[in-house]
Amino acid sequence: MMNQPKTPVEIRRLRTSGGILAEVLRRLSAELEPGQTTGYLGDMAARELAALGGEPAFLHYRPDRHSTPFPSTICISVNDEIVHGIPGSRVIKAGDLVGLDFGVTYEGMITDGAVTVVAGGKTTPAVQRLLSATSQALDLGIAQVKPGARVGDISHAVEVRLRKDKLGVVEELSGHGVGHHVHEDPLILNYGRAGTGARLKAGMSIAIEPMATLGGYDIFVEDDGWTIKTTDGSLSAQFEHTVLVTEDGFEIITR
Repeated sequence: MMNQPKTPVEIRRLRTSGGILAEVLRRLSAELEPGQTTGYLGDMAARELAALGGEPAFLHYRPDRHSTPFPSTICISVNDEIVHGIPGSRVIKAGDLVGLDFGVTYEGMITDGAVTVVAGGKTTPAVQRLLSATSQALDLGIAQVKPGARVGDISHAVEVRLRKDKLGVVEELSGHGVGHHVHEDPLILNYGRAGTGARLKAGMSIAIEPMATLGGYDIFVEDDGWTIKTTDGSLSAQFEHTVLVTEDGFEIITR
């Protein structure tokens, strides 16, 4: 499904969707602490989302390659789990890296965003390097967005920042178009060559989501069919925003 430029009404709904998403992630990030289960945070996400008037975009989502729909409102991935972790009985420990990947639907318009936080706040130089570089890669990728820019411009900016800190660049996962559907074209890889790929148009909305590791880039899918982990067990991080292409640049919808 190709990403279509949004109408003014759709853009207003997209902004509301993104505002709800950002607020729920803020509340979860502030609440998260060692001793909680990922299921507790998943339940909290569902309650906060309903209270703010949004609907879950991920709950029961089922891409073609999956035999079972996603069973939760939010993806919660811990340490070597890169993305698509299913909330459950896992207890979060001090120092764990916890990725919160969230999708919101509001009056038919979908936004997607993610943040990675450290449980308990205490970290190590290596973990801080991972978090800082991945977050900055997102900012640098977003900075490339404008009408006429190519998807490869985003990918290249993300890759350069991640490789500067010698991080593993997850090549099999990517950002994507978003808005009318959870996943739309174009794919936005976290590596690539500037000046290549699809051109961006004003009104398009895209999800840019750098994913990086402290080790290699090889990944595998757990037996649950959803949770994607690093093959070498290395820690990972993900940061994501939904971004609207405006007439003169970009607008971050999920901030």
